[in-house]
Amino acid sequence: MKISAVVSTFNNESVIEDCLQSLAFVDEIVVVDHRSSDKTAQIAKKFTNRIYLEDNDPLNIDIQKNFGFEKAKGEWVLSVDSDERITPELAREIKTVIESSQGFVAYKMKRKNIIFGKWIEHSLWWPDYKIRLFQKGKGHYATKQVHNELAVDGQVGTMDEVLIHHHYQSISEYLQKMDIYTENEALEMVKKNTHFNWIDAVRMPVRDFLKTFFFQEGYKDGFHGLVLSILQGFYMFLVVTKVWEKQGFHNSESENFIYELQKEWNSLQKEVAYWFLTSFMTLTKNPVTRLTYKILRRRNT
Repeated sequence: MKISAVVSTFNNESVIEDCLQSLAFVDEIVVVDHRSSDKTAQIAKKFTNRIYLEDNDPLNIDIQKNFGFEKAKGEWVLSVDSDERITPELAREIKTVIESSQGFVAYKMKRKNIIFGKWIEHSLWWPDYKIRLFQKGKGHYATKQVHNELAVDGQVGTMDEVLIHHHYQSISEYLQKMDIYTENEALEMVKKNTHFNWIDAVRMPVRDFLKTFFFQEGYKDGFHGLVLSILQGFYMFLVVTKVWEKQGFHNSESENFIYELQKEWNSLQKEVAYWFLTSFMTLTKNPVTRLTYKILRRRNT
């Protein structure tokens, strides 16, 4: 069984070489370059002559990957982003699962996200399963929404080894991509005729932060976890306000706006207190201290 690695890239001269070097084990490499203005395509030519050009369309980056999948000649397709790396251990496992007949037409793998120089081991960043390996013709992106899951026609297996993802390297990069992703999500919501109340611009970002930082234990990643959880809350704030913008900046608040805001804020403060105390209960090993936090939590809610 032959494997075709398909790599989508745009202005990635600083990372594309390491990515392509990690793909030395495949039978062919297909690069879809979205008309990079740097040396990305020049570097890629050292590894493959199968380089195709497509216009850069950030709002359709996943849909455009289908073009590369169609160009693949192998029976199996390995979809890789330019900031991802296949470890030797993962390469061996890929060959093993392809050679063994297990009835699966695709496989998902854990991504080890390295963000701002650190492996983020909690919240939505781990284990971050993604379908990256599939039989040709059995996988494609069906919707235009950015970072939607690959649609697969058949059973999906799970691999043990991890895919290394050198994700955001700077706050500026995070914010630039956040603008693209929130724009895409807002457009999809408008198409579905989704409407938000003004209070959602307060409630939803705070609850997204609470989910990421407390429920998904982002706090265990320390300051990195705090920053990423705040950014996640801001992401939701941008989605809500961009939908509001696209629907004409409609005015939905009442005459009692400031009082209703205070009421909502007081309610959210109780939720924050609940999650702090819940986290304290999880972290402490002392049963008496745990009971104390439990009593305090009950009183605060």
